[in-house]
Amino acid sequence: MNIHLKRLSKRILNLFLVAVLLTAVAGPSIRAGATVTEESIKQKENQIANSKKERDSLKNAKTNLEKLKKDLETNKSNLNAYIKQIDSSLSDIQAKIDSLNEQITEKEAQIDETTRELEEAEITQQNQYEAMKKRIKFMYEKGNIIYVELLIESGTFADMLNKAEYIEMLSEYDRNKLNEYIATTDLIRVTKQALEEEKETLDAMKASSEEEQANLESLLSAKTTELNNVNADISNKEAAIAEYEAQIKAENAAIAALEKEVAADKAALYSKYTYDGGMFTWPCPKYTRISDNYGMRIHPTLGIEKMHNGIDLAAPGGSPVLAAYQGTVVAAAYEASMGNYIMINHGGGLYTIYMHCSALYVSKGQDVTAGTKIAAVGSTGRSTGNHLHFGVRLNGAYTSPWNYLK
Repeated sequence: MNIHLKRLSKRILNLFLVAVLLTAVAGPSIRAGATVTEESIKQKENQIANSKKERDSLKNAKTNLEKLKKDLETNKSNLNAYIKQIDSSLSDIQAKIDSLNEQITEKEAQIDETTRELEEAEITQQNQYEAMKKRIKFMYEKGNIIYVELLIESGTFADMLNKAEYIEMLSEYDRNKLNEYIATTDLIRVTKQALEEEKETLDAMKASSEEEQANLESLLSAKTTELNNVNADISNKEAAIAEYEAQIKAENAAIAALEKEVAADKAALYSKYTYDGGMFTWPCPKYTRISDNYGMRIHPTLGIEKMHNGIDLAAPGGSPVLAAYQGTVVAAAYEASMGNYIMINHGGGLYTIYMHCSALYVSKGQDVTAGTKIAAVGSTGRSTGNHLHFGVRLNGAYTSPWNYLK
């Protein structure tokens, strides 16, 4: 029994000696870090491949502006068909821009994460390097002496074999540390490569977004030119006035039909709200310039005094459009004059209307709260520049939006 205890005590003492040696070699500079494995390196290689695929997909998704313009030429004889087709293209391009901007945000976050991983790997590599330097110095100065002393102090042949085993453990420790350093160095290499690929993909995304924005502006310019040409071609002022009045009549007819639809179903979904007298949220945040106010005005192309039934808020294309108040969406559709438009029922005969949008983010029957993002500013329909036409109707007639806005 005593013999077994003595052997166990010697083994514990030898293990303690190994631990002391390793502590002396590594020193306090070693930090715990993420273990580098073949899988972690493989993940970075996959990240590189995915970035290249993303760049390839960007090339395939580009808008063919020349083909679009060629297709549009066939519809110029029918103004409404021309406007509808070009507005559809504008909406598609705006959707691409929105998607690219989301991808850019995600890619920037991915680059930040990869940069952080690279910094951590470089710190780990430096700590491993410092520990290896200490180990090499220690072995150069004392390594062989300690090994000899361990063997000389062995009381028996079995004890000497045990100590030889611990010497081999120290050597294996050195080999493992060297392999860890090599693996970390390899991880740093592929992480740097992944970072470069991600940055190149980000640049490609930004370039695609700028190209699509230029496409959008080019189509919008073509539309504006065509509308101006049509207005210039109308030599008979009475015919121009009649066309304008027909346009407004068509808008009012579409809106009145929606109001009638709601009124016929007061007990159902669309009558759940009752306007409580609160003030509206500004429908186009950050943009307060009024390019055309509510009320009588000199029409810009007809040169006669006409009623403007809403307010026009000047804002860049793609800017968010917010619901002015809580209610139910009774229309989210396209009409040749209004373009992409939304109509919201707030109860008590009160409605708000949002015209000429480039994109619609809500659908008919959907409940919204004040400040909900419902659309994006655009220039669809009979519009020659990016803006939001915001109108308010009460009991079947337009009223001044200023009665409700903050």
